Amino acid sequence: MSAVGAALPHDSALAHCTGAARFADDLPEPPGLLHAALVLSPVAHGTLNAVAAPPGVLMLTAADIPGANDISPSGKGDEPLFATGTIRHHGQPIAMVLAETRDAALRAAAAVRAEIAPLPPLLDLDEAIARQSFLMPPQVIARGDAAAAIAASPLSAEGEFRAGGQEHFYLESQIALAMPGEDGEIAITSSTQHPTEVQHIAGRVLGLDYNRIPVSCRRMGGGFGGKESNASWVAAAAALGVRVTGRPVKLRLPRKTDMAATGKRHPFLYRWRAGFDGTGRILALEATLAADGGHSLDLTPGVVFRSLTHALNCYDVPAVRLTGLALRTNSVSHTAFRGFGGPQGVLLMEDVIRGVARATGLSPEAVRERNFAGAPNDAVTPYGQALEGDLIRRAWAECRADAGIDARRAEIAAFNAAHPFLRRGLGSFALAFGISFGIRHLNQAGALVHVYTDGSIRLNHGGTEMGQGLNVKVAQVVAETFGVPLDRVRITATSTAEVPNTAPTAASTGSDLNGWAAHNAALAIRDRMAEVAAGLWEVAAEDIAFVEGRVRVARPGDNRAMGFGDLAHRCWIERVSLSATGFYRTPDIHWDPAAMRGEPFFYFSYGASVAEVVVDTLTGEHRVLRADLVQDCGRSLNPAIDRGQIEGAFVQGQGWLTCEELFWDDQGRQRTLGPSTYKIPGSRDAPPDFRVRLLAAAPARQGTIFRSKAVGEPPLMLATAVWNALIDATGVARLDLPATPERVLLALRARGS
Repeated sequence: MSAVGAALPHDSALAHCTGAARFADDLPEPPGLLHAALVLSPVAHGTLNAVAAPPGVLMLTAADIPGANDISPSGKGDEPLFATGTIRHHGQPIAMVLAETRDAALRAAAAVRAEIAPLPPLLDLDEAIARQSFLMPPQVIARGDAAAAIAASPLSAEGEFRAGGQEHFYLESQIALAMPGEDGEIAITSSTQHPTEVQHIAGRVLGLDYNRIPVSCRRMGGGFGGKESNASWVAAAAALGVRVTGRPVKLRLPRKTDMAATGKRHPFLYRWRAGFDGTGRILALEATLAADGGHSLDLTPGVVFRSLTHALNCYDVPAVRLTGLALRTNSVSHTAFRGFGGPQGVLLMEDVIRGVARATGLSPEAVRERNFAGAPNDAVTPYGQALEGDLIRRAWAECRADAGIDARRAEIAAFNAAHPFLRRGLGSFALAFGISFGIRHLNQAGALVHVYTDGSIRLNHGGTEMGQGLNVKVAQVVAETFGVPLDRVRITATSTAEVPNTAPTAASTGSDLNGWAAHNAALAIRDRMAEVAAGLWEVAAEDIAFVEGRVRVARPGDNRAMGFGDLAHRCWIERVSLSATGFYRTPDIHWDPAAMRGEPFFYFSYGASVAEVVVDTLTGEHRVLRADLVQDCGRSLNPAIDRGQIEGAFVQGQGWLTCEELFWDDQGRQRTLGPSTYKIPGSRDAPPDFRVRLLAAAPARQGTIFRSKAVGEPPLMLATAVWNALIDATGVARLDLPATPERVLLALRARGS
């Protein structure tokens, strides 16, 4: 049986369900362990004059940092580990205390007193724009003269709306365990998507070479982008405790502390003007996408970049000017979140399409089809990379047919006529999502593979497992390469001591990058083994086949064969290396940041969705009744894993768009600091009629690993159909996000319903 393409369970599924899977907090506590707790700022903006701990409390501040007080991913020095001088946001770490137990550490942190002179916080995005409070210069993607084309268009429309942020709400909060070793070494176990960045940030803070800071991660209890940069400073703080005390230190953030101190998905403000004709063809578009970056740069440049490159989504507009703003405010520094700006970007055209539909009397579906990229429209994006119009149209057509849109609209109209207070609505969506890191050098990966003399295999790669099934997919690739059963491949913890200089597990590239790296390592060993077998049987190495756990001569009538383990042992006897490193870098990607043009993505993943909702117009409460999804996964490495990713991503996207509301009061204090005040979707929020289908017979046209495609991020955006369905049900012209019952009710009242 082929390993690749098989619908196999997650490698840790049973261990997750039984509690046997070990996470960072499950590891045995070493002798002498100290527990750490953070002291956070109670105000959003102010001058820090002093920090005082009660007698007997061991407290560390910026003065105790031997290296640089800088945890910014870019190294630009705009984000300190512990605040000095100026407080920039509510929940900013000021100090850390160490104690013999976690409860004692938390009590001690609560007893620390900080003397802060408050200053007025900058919180409003309109005010930030007016004051030109920017984290970086504006980014602009342009083609043609959009202003002139709008003026010359037969029809025009404009709009403005807002989308809120989103808390990652991983089940396992941020945690790190740092251990002292010989000769100044500090080993870190971190719940992180980016072990190499943990190594780098800890090295920067401690003033140590990277080779003294090995970092490992076996698994995370969720990440979603929240453990890409934020995990690094948590680990650095724990390592600082080791450097000062010489004892092991564990830092695990309580949920409220985690939510106060770590970044979210970026909230966005949108303003647009469009020109179009009576057929619904959009001729020109000017738009501003303003992201609330919070107090520091973090990963905001990449988020704004991806939002701009996805602002047109799968549509073609001849004349365009898209401006991306990164606003500096007195809130926590917003960061990576599943989709990394793509979800915010694709919202723009949905509002534009609705505006065009209202002005022309056409359905949103008709406007979509009129403007899809590819013949008869242009297939090339404003930044110069071509989309595959046939795949856009195929995913859309199949989803539309699955959903039976036309027949269901008639059913919905009949339902609405018969119910005075309940309203049903139908919304659709289509997607083109680019796969690759926006920063070119991050598109690389390494792997290490060992074959032992009994034929068992040990696999290590630079990706991290956060529940998404990366490890089982990469193991399937290795098993397929050697032609052995999957259970012969042992998956091991990610470690900078085994595979160095890795990229983060993010941007949906985990399988693409690490799958290829592992394949290349396995292939190097397999080629050596084939040479040994060829020598034994006096045939060409090309005639050796590895299938079903055996190695045989692949020639008609030649039945010579041996077990894979037998050949491995023979290779050892012949003194042939059964260990190899593999490396992969994504080809054919480039970007000119000055011209804002290039081909930044290796390929695009396509998808489409249709959602049906029902709204109670008396309360604003609503439910998703049915969702039809078609997702392009190329030739899926593991359909079971991919289906789970699609379903989970859709529900997470639905949460962002409908119920997950972050709230800061007028003093800049975050008030949504736990599940009692921040609602994530539950099992009853998922559509009871949930139809998911992988686009069949659509192998990737680019040289991806076994012609598969990424699936981690794209399906989250398919939940955008829910927003469109809510607007269809209510008939409102504007519905800001998240579309909570309160916000829906206010929009209905503003419309006069």
